[in-house]
Amino acid sequence: MDGLSAYIEKAEKAETEIVALEEEIEKLKDPQKLLADETVTPELDKLRTENAKLKYQITHLKRSIAEEEAKSSTNMISVQGSLCSLFSEAITLAFPDVPDPPVLVSPSTKFGDYQCNSAMGLAQLLKAQGHKGNPKEIAQAVMNFVPDNDIIEKLEIAGPGFINIYAKKAFVSSQLSELLNKGPQAPYTGPKKRVVVDFSSPNIAKEMHVGHLRSTIIGDSICRLCEFLGHDVLRLNHIGDWGTQFGMLIAHLQDKFKDYLTVSPPIGDLQAFYKKSKVRFDEDEEFKKRAYACVVALQAHEPGSIKAWNLICDVSRKEFQKIYDRLGINLIERGESFYQDLMVTVVKELDAKGLTEIDEGRKIMFAPGCEVPLTLVKSDGGYTYDTSDMAAIKQRLHDEKGDWLIYVVDAGQGVHFQVIYSAARKAGWYDPAQTRVEHVGFGVVLGDDKKKFKTRSGDTVRLVDLLDEGLKRSEDKLKEKERDKVLTADEFKAAQEAVAYGCIKYADLSHNRTHDYVFSFDKMLDDKGNTAAYLLYANMRIRSIARLANISSEQLKKAAETTTIVLDHPKEWKLGKCILKFPEIIVKVSEDLLIHTLCDYLYELATTFTEFYDSCYCVEKDRQTGEIIKIDMSRLLLCEAAASIMAAGFQILGLKPVGRL
Repeated sequence: MDGLSAYIEKAEKAETEIVALEEEIEKLKDPQKLLADETVTPELDKLRTENAKLKYQITHLKRSIAEEEAKSSTNMISVQGSLCSLFSEAITLAFPDVPDPPVLVSPSTKFGDYQCNSAMGLAQLLKAQGHKGNPKEIAQAVMNFVPDNDIIEKLEIAGPGFINIYAKKAFVSSQLSELLNKGPQAPYTGPKKRVVVDFSSPNIAKEMHVGHLRSTIIGDSICRLCEFLGHDVLRLNHIGDWGTQFGMLIAHLQDKFKDYLTVSPPIGDLQAFYKKSKVRFDEDEEFKKRAYACVVALQAHEPGSIKAWNLICDVSRKEFQKIYDRLGINLIERGESFYQDLMVTVVKELDAKGLTEIDEGRKIMFAPGCEVPLTLVKSDGGYTYDTSDMAAIKQRLHDEKGDWLIYVVDAGQGVHFQVIYSAARKAGWYDPAQTRVEHVGFGVVLGDDKKKFKTRSGDTVRLVDLLDEGLKRSEDKLKEKERDKVLTADEFKAAQEAVAYGCIKYADLSHNRTHDYVFSFDKMLDDKGNTAAYLLYANMRIRSIARLANISSEQLKKAAETTTIVLDHPKEWKLGKCILKFPEIIVKVSEDLLIHTLCDYLYELATTFTEFYDSCYCVEKDRQTGEIIKIDMSRLLLCEAAASIMAAGFQILGLKPVGRL
C-alpha cells in the first residue's frame, strides 16, 4: 500500500510539473504576456535591464552619428524629422518593452510649434501588455527621457496627453543662416537611386490632346523632384510607335507618295493623313489586305517599310517636340518598337520558368492576387501590350538597373499595372523590399459641365490649341493691367509665357492627382488665391524688396555670413518657421508623390510672407522725399530666405519666375 501511495504522489507531482511546463511554453509563445507577467524571474528581469541599456546605447549612437552627418552634410535638416528622432529615443528609454512604438510628431499652430501625440497610442499598447497607465502619465514619462538638444526650448503637457513642443529661436535662426549660405538643399531621404519615370506617352500619327496634359505635367514634376533629391533620373517617353495601325499608314503613304524612298513626303497634317488611311482601311478590302501585308513587312524589318515607318514617326516627333519645348520638358523617346525583340526573350524566359499556360490558343500568365491573366501571345502568334509592358519592366529593372520605377499613367490603368508588377515579382525580377515600383495614377480633366473636357463640337481638345488659348488669355490679362505700357517687348513676352504655361501646370499640380479636376482658364489666371499667377507675383514682390533698397545680391550674401537673423516679432517667427518646413514637405512628397502638398506649402509660404511684410518694415523711407532712412538687414535676409525656398519650389513644379510682371 505504501508503495502505491508513493507511486500516486510521484504521478501527481509529475502532472503538476507538466502543467507548469505547459504554462511556461504558452508564455514563451506569447512574449508580450511573458514580459507583462509580474512574476518574471530575476534572470529575465536582469536581461530586460540589459536590453534597455543596449537599446539606449544604440539609439544614442544613432543620434550622435546623425548629428555628425548633419554637421558635415549640405542637406537641409527636417525639423519634424529631427524631433521624431528625439521622441523615438525618449519613448524607447521610457518604455523599452514596447515593440515598434508610435512616434507621432506634427506641426502645430495653436499649441506650441510642434506636437507629439504618441501617448494615446502607447497607452493602448501598454494595456495590451497588461499594464495600466493614463496617457498624461505616459506623456510625462516620455518627456522625462527627451535628451538634451539644440532644437527644443521647452515642453509642456496639454489635454489628455499631448506634448506641446516649443522650438528655440536660436536654432531656427541658425538654420535660416545655413539656408542663406548654402542655398536650398534637399533633405536626406536615403542613398542615391536610379529612377526610371515613364510619362507623357502620346501615340504616333495622333496629335497630343488634353488627355496627355496630366501625365506630361505630373511626370515632369516628379522627375524634377527626384533630380532635386540627387537621384539619377531617366525620363522615358513610352510612345505608341508600333502596331497594326502602321500597316494602313504605310500602305497609304506608298499610294500617295510613290517616290517616298528618295524624296521626303510633305505630310503637313498627319492627323488628316491618319483619318484618310483609316477610311480606306474600313471601306476598301483590297487596301486592307495590303495594309496587313505592310504590317508583316514592317515586323520583318523590310527596308522600305522601315523607311516609311521612320518618315511617319519623324512627322509626329517634330509636333510632339514643339509641345515639350513650350512647356520646358525633356524626355528620352523609347517607344513600344524598342521592346519588340525583347518580347521574344521575355516570353521564352517565362516559359522556361513554367509560368505560362495555354488557354484557347492564347499563351497567358496568371499573377498572384490578380483574377485577370496577362495575354502574352495571341492565338495568331502576335504579341500584346501585356507582352510589351513585361519586356519594358524587365529592361528597366535589369538593363537600366532601376531602383525606383514610376509609371505616370491615368488611374484607369491601375489594375493593368497591378498585374504587370505582380507578374514581374512572380518571375523573380524584383523584390519590393529592395526596389520601389509604383503606378502614379491620376484623374481626368473635366470641363465646366463636369464631363470630360472637349471642344464645343464634342471633339477632344488639342493640346496645342489649349496652350495657344492660354497665351491669348494671359496676354489679355496683362494688357488689362496695362503691363504692356511698362514692360519691354521681351519682358512682356516672358511674362506672358510664364503666366500662361505656369498657370496651366499649376492648376493641374495643385489638385490632388488622384481626383478629377475642372479646367478653367478664369480660375487659373486669377491673381488671387492658390494660383500660379498669385505665386509668380508674390515671388516677384519678394525679390524686388532688396532691389528697391539698392541692396545687391553680393551685399545680401556677405550680410548672410555675419548677420544674425532676429525673430522677435511674431510674424518674423511665423515666417522663419514656415521657411524651415520646406524639407519635411519634400520628404512627404517623395513618399507619396502627391505634388499638390508642395503647392499648398508654397501658397502658405506666400501668404505668411504677406502677413510678415504688412507688419514688419524691411526698408523705412522718408514719406516726403522717399529717401531711404533705415534698412533692417535681418528682415531683408528673411525675405531672401523665403524667396530662395520659393525658387526651389518653382523649379520642382516647372514654373518659370520672372523679374518683372
